[in-house]
Amino acid sequence: MTAALGPRTDARRHHDPSVRGFASDNYAGAHPEVLAALALANEGHQVAYGEDQYTDHLQRIVHSHFGPSAEAFPVFNGTGANVTALQALTDRWGAVICAESAHINVDEGGAPERMGGLKLLTVPTPDGKLTPELIDRQAWGWEDEHRAMPQVVSITQNTELGTVYTVDEIRAIVEHAHAKGMKVHLDGARIANAAASLDVPMRAFTNAVGVDVLSYGGTKNGMIFGEAVIVLNPDAVSHMKHLRKLSMQLASKMRFVSVQLEALLAKDLWLRNARHSNAMAQRLAAGVRALDGVEILYPVQANAVFARLPHEVSRRLQERFRFYFWDEAAGDVRWMCAFDTTEDDVDAFLQALKEELAR
Repeated sequence: MTAALGPRTDARRHHDPSVRGFASDNYAGAHPEVLAALALANEGHQVAYGEDQYTDHLQRIVHSHFGPSAEAFPVFNGTGANVTALQALTDRWGAVICAESAHINVDEGGAPERMGGLKLLTVPTPDGKLTPELIDRQAWGWEDEHRAMPQVVSITQNTELGTVYTVDEIRAIVEHAHAKGMKVHLDGARIANAAASLDVPMRAFTNAVGVDVLSYGGTKNGMIFGEAVIVLNPDAVSHMKHLRKLSMQLASKMRFVSVQLEALLAKDLWLRNARHSNAMAQRLAAGVRALDGVEILYPVQANAVFARLPHEVSRRLQERFRFYFWDEAAGDVRWMCAFDTTEDDVDAFLQALKEELAR
């Protein structure tokens, strides 16, 4: 009989784990509790394509957060979650209203339109957030065969600009969209950070206010890979199971996505991670406000700090810490904190920023 495979590996570490950055919460590794969960799920055989015990158990955990009618469909990544969810909410002639700054519009390579076959109707916003009045700029022409039909409003919580919708703001959007016959999708790539910022359960601004479908994000909050489309209103979608496969988002070894989501959601790891990354962003923002020559652009409500500073300062600082320009022409940058960002990381970054400003 062949012996069981042991833990031996010939892999080598190819990076310096002491190097830290503020470019993205995707730069962080996996939380140790997520890695431990993966090890638990790794032994033996489980049925493929979602018929495993981990995916089954995940449904019960999702019910505890989002109600008994919620159903989770684990997928590989956030773009896949958004495209699959929006396809399930629209007809072939359908369109989606979203903020001009929305991830589905500016950061998904055109996938919703090219792969999902739908039209995005964008609206400029001052802070990344839609309102009923802003939605109405695009919510018209349902009987006009020359125009893509507005069928869905997609909002992001928290937004790409780091701002957070209040519960009442999302409720107003949902009521307005539903009154016009449209459905509501919530891109929750950082939903945990929003819930931590508002100090409310995730259900408070999703199923409790009538959101139809949620893209639940786990990668930015401590998972290795994987997200989920969570159907909150079964009557709002069509053939989600088939669309997930058609969209190339059906994992054969789905237990390894589901068990990571379980590790986050079964207890409070999702919230602990989000609270910590939010707190580090507040520490960073407080330090930046004490410096001359740097302007914080938007309210710091989650784990992002957007700032404007001299271009040459940013370039020199990027040689010491990795981060991205948000609008290079304007000198705008984005600094992101992650679940593993430490106070020492923040303080070292602030000291480097102070030094570069003084040069």
